[in-house]
Amino acid sequence: MQEVFIEGGLIRKLWPVEAHAYRDHLLRLDADSRRSRFGGAVSDEMIRSYAATLDAAETIIHGFYVDGILRGAADLRLIPPATSREAEAAFSVERPWQSHGVGSALLERCLLAARNRGIKLMHIACLSENHRMQQLARKFAAEFSFDFGTVVGKVQNPRPTPLSLMRELVTDSHSFAAACLDFQARLLRPAAPAADGTQPEGGTASAGAQNG
Repeated sequence: MQEVFIEGGLIRKLWPVEAHAYRDHLLRLDADSRRSRFGGAVSDEMIRSYAATLDAAETIIHGFYVDGILRGAADLRLIPPATSREAEAAFSVERPWQSHGVGSALLERCLLAARNRGIKLMHIACLSENHRMQQLARKFAAEFSFDFGTVVGKVQNPRPTPLSLMRELVTDSHSFAAACLDFQARLLRPAAPAADGTQPEGGTASAGAQNG
């Protein structure tokens, strides 16, 4: 149950030990994609800080991987308190992989994760000129309101079902196996600098919204 795209890419969930891969992906975004993802210009240091503060209990990230490298991500964050039943979602895809259906697949996984956690409203915030994100959300029945140059989409999710829970369980098991294979492959690669110019963690292993 992993969608296959160009160049053998696949969608899978990220695990806490892969925070560095998410950081490097965000650092690789071009200026326009970075602005679309964060709603404005952000520095490399801000991105490093953002990636370092991920809360595994309240954040679910699905990634688009090509040859073991994260090229796109859907970041779903639960809004406290838990009784609010709301979440925020943000998407990022590196430019060479945009407009290939990656964003749609990431959003679909994000909706499944939100549904299985009882989320009733998923907010998707993007700049008013980000028409690609707006069109993507509208494909999933989002309704938009405009306020000070920002578009906020709310997606109503149905209740979880045994089938939806099983779908996520199966994809999670596949994702964990794929993550293990990626880790083993990185151990066998020559060391390479990370996206921010630093040496990768672990010696021999390489570190590893705009929308699709």
